[in-house]
This record gives sequence, C-alpha cells and structure tokens, in this order.
Amino acid sequence: MSNTIKLAVHGAAGRMGQRVVALAAEDGENFTVVGAIDHAHHPKVGQDAGTVAGIAPVDASISPDWPSDVDIVIDFSLPEAIDGCVAHCVAHASPLVVATTGLSESQKQSLANAAQSIPIVWAPSMSLAVNLSMRMAQQITSALRDVAGGVDIEILERHHRFKADAPSGTALKFGELIGEAMDEAPPVMHVHGREGHTGQRTRNEIGYHAIRVGDNPGEHTIVFGMLGERIELNVAASNRDCYAAGALAAAKWLMRGQDGKPMPAGLYNMFDVLGMADAAK
Repeated sequence: MSNTIKLAVHGAAGRMGQRVVALAAEDGENFTVVGAIDHAHHPKVGQDAGTVAGIAPVDASISPDWPSDVDIVIDFSLPEAIDGCVAHCVAHASPLVVATTGLSESQKQSLANAAQSIPIVWAPSMSLAVNLSMRMAQQITSALRDVAGGVDIEILERHHRFKADAPSGTALKFGELIGEAMDEAPPVMHVHGREGHTGQRTRNEIGYHAIRVGDNPGEHTIVFGMLGERIELNVAASNRDCYAAGALAAAKWLMRGQDGKPMPAGLYNMFDVLGMADAAK
C-alpha cells in the first residue's frame, strides 16, 4: 500500500529482529518491510527476511547494506552495532526506534546528540505492560515513602540464560524511577545482591537481584515490604512479541503521532508513546 510506513529493521536476523519483521508483515495496513540489516558475516545474509523469520517472503533480503527509500528504522541489535545505525539515521534524516539494551553512558549521550536532528524513541523496554508497571511503581513508592516503619523496595528480574548484561536495563530503569519517587535524604543507594555480614538494611536503598534461567523472555517483580504487609508488583512476558509490538507502536507514533503528522526531532520514551509523559507520579 502506498501509504504504509516503509520500515528498515537493524538486527533483522536476530531473535528480536525476526519478530519485528514478522509482526510488521502481519500489520500490512501500516508497515512495509523494505530493509533487513545485519552484519556482513551473518550466515543468513542473502536470505529473505520473511523466510528467516518463519513467515512468507517479504521481498527484503538480510543484508549489510541500507536501502535508499526508508521512512523509519527500528534497531534491535547489539551495543557494538548501535553507533553505526545512529550515524546512518542522522546522515539520512531517518526517525529511529532504539530497542537495544546495555548501552554505555557515552552511547546514551550519542542518542541525545542525534535527537537534536532526528526524532528518536529509546527505552530500556518496549513492552507496554512494563512501562505501565513503571508508572504504577512510582505511584506506589510515592504513597508509601512516609509510612510508619518505612518501606523496603527490592527489584527481582528474571531473564534467559543467554542474556549478557545484569541487572537488566529495565530493572535499572525501575530503580531510577523509584529512586526519584523516594525523594530521600541521604541519596538513594542502589545495592546489587547481598553476601556475607551486610548489617541491617538501610531505609534509603533499593536492592537488585538478577536471575538467569532457561528461556525466560523477561520478568520483573518489585517488592514493597512494610512491617506486617507487602505489595508485589509483577510484570512478565510469555514470549518476545510484546517487545516487538511495542517497538512497532513506537514507530507508528513517531510517524503519525500528532494529528497524523511525524514527530519533530527529540528524544522520546515509551511514556510519550503511551501518552503518559505528564502522568502523576
């Protein structure tokens, strides 16, 4: 269709890239896959991206070369590949959705710099449920931070055995947002695991625990412990499609976000996509 969004997927041969290709092809009213980018030595280079994703061919082959006619790029690659993708998008004025996790501080700064000239959505998780849960975690923290006896907050995250970074970027984002809502003095302490004689837990710390098991696509539990009761906020993915669907929602929002018009240059997140940027915390 002539009015579909022409999509290039960076990291198209990977597990998440394949799901983006598959779901984009399924949503043919909104998307046409015109590019499937991966590194030159990938064994799938030359194969149709649809075939690689387990669906009908999409007439876009896995390739290290970028197509010339692209409306928007979704990046689901690796930290070592993101720099080239961002540089290409800036050079060709292509809006960009960055779903790659584990970025360094310098890479995050590069995204901020690039967002001065192109619109970018970047978030540690593309899951709509995760981002809604983040808002809920902020609200729970704000409501309980002055409760008698205090509230202890711990973040448990579970992922598949192949995940390279720990804790997850999503867990760290939960902690960042919760820390902002705690509004404590002294500053919030981020504690990663515990071992040995650690002494009594302090009031101003957030604990993180990373679990790596099997093929778990992602699960986060935020525990709010008080004297005599507790709240556990749990959000879990049963497969990877929630992340791919969220990335496509972000791409659609960048292209048609305001009265059907593309968003201007800027660095956006999934709260913006969900219309929750100004939601009460």
